[in-house]
Amino acid sequence: MPSRRQSVILGLLGWICLTAVSPATALSPDPIIYELDAVERRLLGRMETLPHPERPQVRMTTCQVEPSGFGAYLYQEQALVENLEQPYRQRLLLITVDPEGLNGQRQVVSRSFKLLDPTAWVGACDRPVTERPDLDSSLGEAVCSIFFEWEERANVGTTPPEGCPTQFRGAVRITNTVILNDQGMDTWDRGFDAEGNQVWGAAEGKPYQFRRRILPD
Repeated sequence: MPSRRQSVILGLLGWICLTAVSPATALSPDPIIYELDAVERRLLGRMETLPHPERPQVRMTTCQVEPSGFGAYLYQEQALVENLEQPYRQRLLLITVDPEGLNGQRQVVSRSFKLLDPTAWVGACDRPVTERPDLDSSLGEAVCSIFFEWEERANVGTTPPEGCPTQFRGAVRITNTVILNDQGMDTWDRGFDAEGNQVWGAAEGKPYQFRRRILPD
């Protein structure tokens, strides 16, 4: 039986074959390819939140693990700047294209997966590729998806309307809106309890603002 990772790749390859209707179509520029590349490129690297009097400063680090057919797997971790050795959020992301998306049309999607052994991945982006954990033995269950659209030179992503299930800091459901551009990322990441009350995350009109930084090695 194919693994979760193999099933994802086989499905994507099948979709690519179905969309290759003719040589002319195959050679035509496809906007979704540029959107896919932009989302991955804009996620990669190191970003830090802008200083805020009510929030601790956070660093987000993202690196490519390996290409995967039509897209790529990324590793991402978030940690307080004052405690980088102990990230509070870690995940594997698969950046790919969903043939139906949220609106019934093709959309770039970032699917997040749990890590089976988070401790083994701490600081993985700072290690040589050969010294990182194996992807196949690390990929846990899918937990959430963010679907992107192109809007005024930015990739704007949202979770499904119902959000995504979670068990994180008292929340049972999370929603998110993400705006990616070449300067960084604004994100409205919010957690809600079983009664629908927001228990953590960005306030209305006050996103977490991550910006690219030139950081010392």
